[in-house]
Amino acid sequence: MPSIQVLLLRLLMVIIIGGMIGVERELKSKSAGFRTIMMICIGSFLFTTFSIYISPQTPDRIASNIVTGIGFLGAGVIFKNNNRVVGLTTAATIWITAALGMGVATGQYLFVSIASLTAILSLHFLERMEGWIDKKNQYRTYRITTKNEGNILMNSETSFRSYNLSSKRELVSREGNEVMFSWIVKGSEKDHYNFINNLLKDDNVIKFEMI
Repeated sequence: MPSIQVLLLRLLMVIIIGGMIGVERELKSKSAGFRTIMMICIGSFLFTTFSIYISPQTPDRIASNIVTGIGFLGAGVIFKNNNRVVGLTTAATIWITAALGMGVATGQYLFVSIASLTAILSLHFLERMEGWIDKKNQYRTYRITTKNEGNILMNSETSFRSYNLSSKRELVSREGNEVMFSWIVKGSEKDHYNFINNLLKDDNVIKFEMI
């Protein structure tokens, strides 16, 4: 086992790494924030350290179960919001934070430092790229309620194509003289905006919802 001084220095490194990643998540108001990420990093470090002490011949037995436990934590922050799955980045952050804690426990200081820096930069700077991509490729659910006109379905789907939007029909329902159509529509933010502006000028549209 390493000396108490080495263990304390490793613990300090874990606190710094977990804190830095946790601050980034906290500033973005994610479900796993500063305290959670730090506790995960410290916990994985402690379990790995103790596994080396308890079973020096087979330390992987306890350490390998960290991955299973972290999987449960990660699953807890993933949920579906309308047509999108939310929380995957936070779950991945939990996963990599645990790995970083394990890396410190095994003395891989340089490698862990580089990996930590890469993770922090990815979380901070790649979000902008992700936002740009999202603007070019957005999924929306459109629900259009119209007067009972026979060609409205074909006209709407033709209009989608004219605005460079691809659509998948979900639902068609009728109540009295009103018909409600529902589509999942894919396209750029600009194309969605142009289509909606044109749709709102249509007198046949009684109600329009976008999710």
